[in-house]
Amino acid sequence: MTAASAVDSDVVVRALGSVVDPELDRPITELGFVARCEVRGDGVEVDLRLPTYFCAPNFAYLMVADAHDALSSLPGIGRVSVRLLDHFAAEEINTGVAAGEGFGAAFPGLAAGELEELRAVFLRKAHAAEQERLAGMLLESGSTHEDLTALILADLPDTTALRRLRRRLGLRDDDGAPLLTDDTGVPLTQDDLPLRLRIARTTRISIEANKTWCEGLLDTRYPNASERTRQE
Repeated sequence: MTAASAVDSDVVVRALGSVVDPELDRPITELGFVARCEVRGDGVEVDLRLPTYFCAPNFAYLMVADAHDALSSLPGIGRVSVRLLDHFAAEEINTGVAAGEGFGAAFPGLAAGELEELRAVFLRKAHAAEQERLAGMLLESGSTHEDLTALILADLPDTTALRRLRRRLGLRDDDGAPLLTDDTGVPLTQDDLPLRLRIARTTRISIEANKTWCEGLLDTRYPNASERTRQE
């Protein structure tokens, strides 16, 4: 990374780390999707890469647009350039994001609307999966379903990821918020819990499997991509 600038390169990296793959709910920096990041004067140039040439354009657009927005919001930042590399729709995505047109304008006739509902769908899946992960740990340590329904966020030592997801979904994330809720924030009952946890476990396993699959594809396409990203 080139950091000969008044703009703090560490701040830039942290901003990119706030951008997540919508399906995997993992930072693009952690996944190795950042191929290049350079700070030049008050400008920032970022190149992103994805595991395959045919990654879904709506997912790709979200990540490129979110990266552009995250960087543009930083104090002292002037020009921001975020480019997607080696993707069949890179030209449309890069042009659309740079112009601030939105996905529908970038892909006329293909998009029924903007992508916020898609984003919300994956946020809800990630929220359910994180709740199931925490619940599974508690059940393994001897808690019962009845115990779980009585817990609040303050009862667990680390609910950082769960709180982050709740903030993005507009749900309560204070210490007194219930640990386990449905998609709208309504606390789950003891009767609800077994089925909800079974479904959420399937979702979590799917997310984790997709993450491993994507990492393997990325390292096949760009050998040692994840390692290089950690070093940059």
